[in-house]
Amino acid sequence: MTYLKLEVTMEKSVVLVIGFWLLLLGNGVQSHRQDKKHQSLPRDQPYRTGYHFQPPKNWMNDPNGPMYYKGVYHLFYQYNPYAAVWGNITWAHSISYDLVNWINLDIALSPGDPFDINGCWSGSTTFLSGEKPVILYTGSDTMNRQVQNLAEPKNLSDPLLREWVKSSHNPLMSPVDGIDPKNFRDPTTAWQGPDGLWRVLVGNEMDGHGRALLYRSQDFITWSQSKEPIHSSTRTGMWECPDFYPVSIDGKNGVETSSLDKFTKQVLKASFDNSDHYVLGNYTAVTDNFLVDTDFLDNGSDLRYDYGNFYASKTFFDSGKKRRILWGWILESDNTTDDVKKGWSGLQSIPRTILLSKTGKQLIQWPLEEIEKQRIIKVSFENKELKGGSVLEVSGITASQVLLFFSIVLDAQESLTGESIS
Repeated sequence: MTYLKLEVTMEKSVVLVIGFWLLLLGNGVQSHRQDKKHQSLPRDQPYRTGYHFQPPKNWMNDPNGPMYYKGVYHLFYQYNPYAAVWGNITWAHSISYDLVNWINLDIALSPGDPFDINGCWSGSTTFLSGEKPVILYTGSDTMNRQVQNLAEPKNLSDPLLREWVKSSHNPLMSPVDGIDPKNFRDPTTAWQGPDGLWRVLVGNEMDGHGRALLYRSQDFITWSQSKEPIHSSTRTGMWECPDFYPVSIDGKNGVETSSLDKFTKQVLKASFDNSDHYVLGNYTAVTDNFLVDTDFLDNGSDLRYDYGNFYASKTFFDSGKKRRILWGWILESDNTTDDVKKGWSGLQSIPRTILLSKTGKQLIQWPLEEIEKQRIIKVSFENKELKGGSVLEVSGITASQVLLFFSIVLDAQESLTGESIS
């Protein structure tokens, strides 16, 4: 039996109304194989998480190309298969049927060609006609230039998409016409306009200012750069991992990336200054004009997905449940020495649904329903009087994690409510 002790340090008495949801703790990341890259870590791992996605070992950073395909959720991510530090970057690949329990597959993309010999960096997935998923990703080439490349599934009938083939046309987009080859990366999910052309954004910096460069293509192979970026800012530096997608006005469902529904707002997210910032605006698909409501860091505005440790995020449209899901990389705060000692570094955030608020001025997020279903037993009580310095023991708790909802009445005029995980 496990007991939760609540110690009261207030001077006055309080009346407590409290409820606990017990969480069945188990590592949600499961490996289907044991090889040199994915062998188990030592058992003494007190800082491994229970429900956040983590590979079995080594370094992980940006989430890449999450998608839902033939009943299976896919998550690719930046991964070093050899150490718990950044380097040797590949696209690792895991799949899930419930976004809680994960199976690690073979690495999807590894450096080895002239266009990505120094790393397969971040990018996105896009569904072409016929529900064919493809990957656009940044490669660091033989000259350490950042170029944009294409990869396709080897076998579309395989719902796990275990093998990927790099295009013979790579690189598709190169840093020409004055583009800084060191700041040209992270292509977004592409979308299709009313003219049938595909569009994609690539993060960039010019003269110290962040930009999202716009490219168009008829066949997803030959791309032409627009004369003007879709948006830029003089208040920020390099825009990493841009994201560009619609959200419904007064709607409760997510919106597919290529939707031309007029009852939407458009979100532009850019990762800079160690945070994920976003702006809302109106996108006109015919002219590719994006007019923001309030620009990045303008007039005191500072809209972010998260004000904690959350970066290089990526959303995708879940066609199975008609929702948009957000992933973000959490670097934590350990130093390199600690990472090497424990054998891993980095985790992904709990996946969240994302919608437009009723005011239309900001986004709202909530953990997926699949996470809430992990709660197994509720223990609750109310009208317990606590005096300063007293300790209240709560029995009946058997899980290793507890989601705590509480309401504290201090006196007739004061009350305090909240929630916490312990």
